[in-house]
Amino acid sequence: MVQPLLIKGGRIIDPGRGVDETGSLLVGADGILWQGRGEETPPSRSDYGVLNAHGLIVCPGFIDLHCHLRQPGFESKETIATGTKAAARGGFTTVCCMPNTDPPLDSRDTIEYVRTVADKEGVIRVLPVGCVSKGRRGEELAPLPELASLGVVGFSDDGSPVYDSEVMRRALELSRDLGLPIINHCEDTGLSGDGVINEGAVSERLGLRGIPAAAEENMVARDIELAGITGGWVHIAHVSTAGSVELIRRAKAEGIRVTAEVTPHHLTLTEEKVIDCGTLAKVNPPLRTENDTHALVEGLNDKTIDIIATDHAPHNKADKEGDMNGAAFGISGFETALGSLMSLVHNGDITLHTLVSRLTCQPARILGERRGITGTLAIGAPADIVILDPDKEWIVNPEEFVSKGKNTPLAGTTLRGKVIATIFSGEILYIDDSVIIE
Repeated sequence: MVQPLLIKGGRIIDPGRGVDETGSLLVGADGILWQGRGEETPPSRSDYGVLNAHGLIVCPGFIDLHCHLRQPGFESKETIATGTKAAARGGFTTVCCMPNTDPPLDSRDTIEYVRTVADKEGVIRVLPVGCVSKGRRGEELAPLPELASLGVVGFSDDGSPVYDSEVMRRALELSRDLGLPIINHCEDTGLSGDGVINEGAVSERLGLRGIPAAAEENMVARDIELAGITGGWVHIAHVSTAGSVELIRRAKAEGIRVTAEVTPHHLTLTEEKVIDCGTLAKVNPPLRTENDTHALVEGLNDKTIDIIATDHAPHNKADKEGDMNGAAFGISGFETALGSLMSLVHNGDITLHTLVSRLTCQPARILGERRGITGTLAIGAPADIVILDPDKEWIVNPEEFVSKGKNTPLAGTTLRGKVIATIFSGEILYIDDSVIIE
């Protein structure tokens, strides 16, 4: 039985309703029960705990449309249990897991497996993404209508691009009818080849094979063209280049149905991080240039880029050992996402309102309200809430991660901005040691 909780005197930021004010929330298993402004108190009752949120920010729980929980098949890297606990530490109450598992999520059995395990072992809401093609081989479409009937939130061969243009065209035609996005990992593998980091000054300096910006931009341009032809819905995963931002901006101006996401690491880190952190900064698409990060921030501000998604990609230690050519791509991102992103707020690059909206109501709109996820704190909405201290400084220690994936280039970095508590369906899943429930 979840005891009701009064979150008292916090700064409530709820972009989906245009709310930014000091107030209190009474929450429970049945959702948001009451909201008051200023020092207003709820109707007389005594059967609730009180969390003093003065000086803290209270907002809807974060929604991540792109993460890797690794189960089934790669449980040494992460499981649904460990991944959802790590997500809760990062303020996320809903995550969408990518289908590059073993076996991949391309059938009724695999989708039902993930949903069953998530219901039993996950601590937050887990929504699966189905494959575009059978086996993620890019040759034959998976049974997209059947997967849609099972509740997938979109289709992706993530980790592999949908390379065949005819397969992508037919997938987009189905996306139009099903009302679900095709989420493509945009990479022209003919150009990226065996590249391991961004093609540019750093790759030349280190003598490493580079992945050019054109490898991403070529496929972004193709997908936009096909979306325009079919009337389908393409969602561009982990945008990383200035050229991609401009392509998406033009497509939206033309009325093509395209949405896009950007990761915390592509917003805040550049290719220079590889010099200091080596394989821990190896990610696909690679960290790019400062010019690219500026373009990504601009795209976030003008809504060219719709949302922020972590692309949480946990690996075990062995995956990241060795040289740059042999190590796995990926960064474990759930637990550092907010701290990383708050640097953009503190530097004046984006507003707090923009940051919260791109993590809450905007991804909720992509998911669709038919799943009961509004990304708001409206009365009656699910009591999915994150409480933040925007100024709390902390040092990233991967050994303290709940995730099995300790692979982060931020180890030892001091971040400013921390999740203080995460509440899912009225239940406190994570709370900082500094907080006392009265």
